[in-house]
Amino acid sequence: MADIKLIPPHSVSELKILLLKGEELDEELKRAESLPKVMITSRETSDLIMLGIGAFTPLEGFMGKEDWKSVCDSYQMADGTFWPIPITLSASKDVADSISEGSEICLVDADTNEIMGTMKVTEKYTIDKVHECKTVFRTDDTEHPGVQKVMAQGEFNIAGPVKVLSESSFPEEFSATYQRPAESRAIFQEKGWITIAALQLRNPMHRSHEYLAKIALEVCDGLYIHQLLGKLKHGDIPADVRTRCIDTLVQNYFVKDSAIHGGYPMEMRYGGPRETLLHAVFRQNYGCTHLIVGRDHAGVGDYYGPFDAQKIFHEIPENALKLKPLPIDWTFWCYTCNGMASMKTCPHSREERLFLSGTALRKNLSEGKEVPAEFSRPEVLEILRDYYANLKEKVEIKEHKFSKGG
Repeated sequence: MADIKLIPPHSVSELKILLLKGEELDEELKRAESLPKVMITSRETSDLIMLGIGAFTPLEGFMGKEDWKSVCDSYQMADGTFWPIPITLSASKDVADSISEGSEICLVDADTNEIMGTMKVTEKYTIDKVHECKTVFRTDDTEHPGVQKVMAQGEFNIAGPVKVLSESSFPEEFSATYQRPAESRAIFQEKGWITIAALQLRNPMHRSHEYLAKIALEVCDGLYIHQLLGKLKHGDIPADVRTRCIDTLVQNYFVKDSAIHGGYPMEMRYGGPRETLLHAVFRQNYGCTHLIVGRDHAGVGDYYGPFDAQKIFHEIPENALKLKPLPIDWTFWCYTCNGMASMKTCPHSREERLFLSGTALRKNLSEGKEVPAEFSRPEVLEILRDYYANLKEKVEIKEHKFSKGG
């Protein structure tokens, strides 16, 4: 295989990997035990892992105030590097007061009590949380799950470069799908792919996802189905179920070796357009040249217009990203066309169309309603029906025990 030149990481020529290994890791873990411990949230833990594996290249740690403000207001860090969402670490006033600038701290996952990394503190600062929410999420409504996380942060942010000491349980728990950017790049290189389209997933693949993916395969060498493995909001379908759905669909309905299925450890922010740009940044780091952007990418509720995530690529500097979006119109099943179509290709009325969405699919399945066969492939629907049947059975058993006083 001739040497294939992949797209470079974002703004630099090589991935910035902050995850330690071998002797260096062992020594830093021992040293970390003696450092002041700061508990970090699940979102901060997932961001730290993304920093560790090079997915957040070129970042070297959590942002200081100047970078925070510039990212919120101008989509770039203080040095001009394009970046769409602040990557910050928060702490309560008591914790911040106990730490001095120039000191080192040990970062511990608050959920698992695992040592995740160390950080040299370069700055402590306060922020206007409402300003961050309004610029990043376009709302300060606390019903928005991303806003909730920001508003729940400690009063202070702590900045500084990090050394990452763990990937938590991701490599073991999701061994079939979890990938680091260096690994996906090696696979693309081996396959000889130059143009690679990333399909962002936090839901099981339905027919609309499949349609988007196959449009991308018409114009790219390969497809990278890239699903989120971090925490989701209540009611979303867990990663192991999504994995079975995706693998079944790829095995039965895609040309062999045209698609790769990988997973990444970030937690969803549900940030709509801004999060779409973050998805673009780290997909470039994973080696992708294009990002499929369909309806309401990374959105939640009615906070964003259906195509705001596409429009935002026209609002950033032309050279901000080397990766390019693949914007695709609203897709649906048309009963008159007798197949998948979009607003650009189907001339028929709304009454002839079945609109597909992960939210609608989850709602129908969770409520035991019939799901039209056109919504997803039968093999995928069977996996999902089994999941919801087992979920309902567990709830009924729990309620029965509670009613018995057990």
